Amino acid sequence: MDMISIPWQMVLLCSISLCVGWGIRGNFGHEYGAALPGALAAMAIVLLSGREDWWRYVNYFALFGAIGWSFGGSMSYMMVVGYTHSSHSPTVLYGFANLFVIGFLWAALGGAGTALPAFLIEIDQNQSIPTLSVFFVPICAVFTGWSLQAVVVDRIFATQRMQRHENPLYWSDSDWLAALVAIVAALIVILFRGQIDMGTSLILYMGIGWFAAFLLLVNVFKLRMTPPRGDNWAGCVGMVVGVLGYCWHYKLNGVAFATLMTGFAGGFAFSFGQLLKLLCIRTGLQTNWHSVMEQLQGLLFGLGIAVTFGFILNRTPPLETNPNFPRWMEIFAVFCIIIALTYLNYRKAVQTWVDTIDSLPERMFGIPVVGWFRHSRGWIGWFELFYIALSIAFVAILTVNLHDPIPFISRSWLGKGQLLYLVFLWWIVIFNFERALVNFSPHRLVTEGVITLNAIICTVLVALGPQAVSKQTGNVFSFSEWLWKVPVWGFVVMAGTTFAFWGIKHALYGKQHAPGASLHIRFGKDSNAPKEKPKAGEPHP
Repeated sequence: MDMISIPWQMVLLCSISLCVGWGIRGNFGHEYGAALPGALAAMAIVLLSGREDWWRYVNYFALFGAIGWSFGGSMSYMMVVGYTHSSHSPTVLYGFANLFVIGFLWAALGGAGTALPAFLIEIDQNQSIPTLSVFFVPICAVFTGWSLQAVVVDRIFATQRMQRHENPLYWSDSDWLAALVAIVAALIVILFRGQIDMGTSLILYMGIGWFAAFLLLVNVFKLRMTPPRGDNWAGCVGMVVGVLGYCWHYKLNGVAFATLMTGFAGGFAFSFGQLLKLLCIRTGLQTNWHSVMEQLQGLLFGLGIAVTFGFILNRTPPLETNPNFPRWMEIFAVFCIIIALTYLNYRKAVQTWVDTIDSLPERMFGIPVVGWFRHSRGWIGWFELFYIALSIAFVAILTVNLHDPIPFISRSWLGKGQLLYLVFLWWIVIFNFERALVNFSPHRLVTEGVITLNAIICTVLVALGPQAVSKQTGNVFSFSEWLWKVPVWGFVVMAGTTFAFWGIKHALYGKQHAPGASLHIRFGKDSNAPKEKPKAGEPHP
C-alpha cells in the first residue's frame, strides 16, 4: 500500500479524534487523561479501516490503545516547553530536542498498544481462544495492584501534591512504585498459571525495562531532563526498549514497526506543535495559545498513527471473525473505556466544582460530593454512588445483550463500534465542557468551542465514512526490511527538525525571551534549573 491508497477518511477521523481527545487530555492530565485520546483514535482507525475483521475487535483496540497512550502521561514536559521560549540559545536547542524525545516516547508506546491486537491472531487449538485473551488476567492483576497501591499510599503516606517531595516514597518524582507493583502483579499471575505467557511477558519486559533505564540514565549517568521535575521519561525509554525486545522475542515485527514509525511521527508532532504556538504568539494576538498547541499536537499525533496504520492496513494477517472470547472479557473491555476511564478523569472535574462553586459544599448530608475511593477524601461520595449505580446498570445491559440482543444495540460489529465511539466521544466532550463551565471565559472558546465543532465533524465521519471506504483485506507481511530504515530516517528527521525549529525560533524572536512561559535557562552561569530536591516546607516546582 502506498500513500495514495491510504483511506483519507481514516486519516481525517483519526487526526481529528486525537485532536479532540488531546484537547480534553490537557484539562485532566497525567496517565488517565492521556488514555482518552488513545481510545478514541484506536476506534477511529478500526471503524474507517475497511477491515471488517478488525470491526469485531473494536473494543479491544480501544482498550489497548488507551493503555498504550496512557504511559506517556507520566512524563513532565511543561518545563521543556518553557525551554523553547528561552532567550538562551543552547536552552532553546535543548528544549526542541527533548520535545522530540518526549513525543517519540509517548507516541511509540501509543502506537505499540494500538497495533498489538492487529497481530495477535494465533488460536489455542485446545480451546479456540485467541492469543489476545491471555493478556486480560495480567491486565486485571496490574489494575488491581495499582488500585490497592493508591489506597494504601493515600492511607499511610498521604501528602499534598505540592509537598509530595516530603513523602518517604519520593524518588526523583517518578512512578517507580507503580512499575514495581506491575512487575509483582505479573509474577503473581505467573505463579498461579505456572508459566510465563505473552501477557505476563509483556508486563515484565516493560517493567524491568523501566527500572533498567531509570537506574542507568538518571541514577548512574545523572541525566535529568527537567530537574527537579519527574524523570519518568527515563522509565518510558526503558518501556519502549522493553516493547521492542518483546517484539523481537515473539517475532512481532509489525508491532515493532508501528512502535518506531508512530514514535518518530510523534516526536515531530510534539516539537512542531510547540513551534506553531511560537509562531502564533509572534502575531501579537491574545488567546489560549497553549490549548491551540495541545490540539495541534493531537492533530499531528493522529496524522502520524493514521499514516502508520495506513502502511500496515493490508500487511497484517486476517483476524478470526468469530473468536471464542470469554464473555467477561467482552464486557471488561467496554467497561474499562466507558465507565472506569471516564470516572478516573471526571472525579477531577467534580473536585473543580467543589473548589470553585461557593454554594456547593464539600459534603452534603454528611457524605462528600466526591470521595475518590480514598481515605483522605472520604472514600465514597455522591459522585461515586451515582457512578456505581451507572456501572451496575451498564454491566447488566451488556450481560443481557450477550444472551438476548437488545434492539438499540446493533447486531453488526460495525454498528456496535460506531455506538461505542459516539457514546464515548460525546460523554468526554460534554463532561469536559461541564468542568470548564464554572470558570468559563471567552478564551475557552478556543478549547471547548473547537473541541465541540471537531466532535461534530467526527460524528459525521464515523456515521458516513464506513460506506465510503473500500474493503481491505489482510495479508502476512515481513516488516524486517522496514525496521532498520525507520530508525535511520527517524534520527535524520529528529536532527533536522530540531535545528530547523531552533533556527526559526531565533529568526522570530532573536535573543529575546518569547512570551507565554517563564524564563528557563538550563545551562551556563545564568542557569536557573534547580539542582537539588525541594526542601521540606517548600512547594514542589
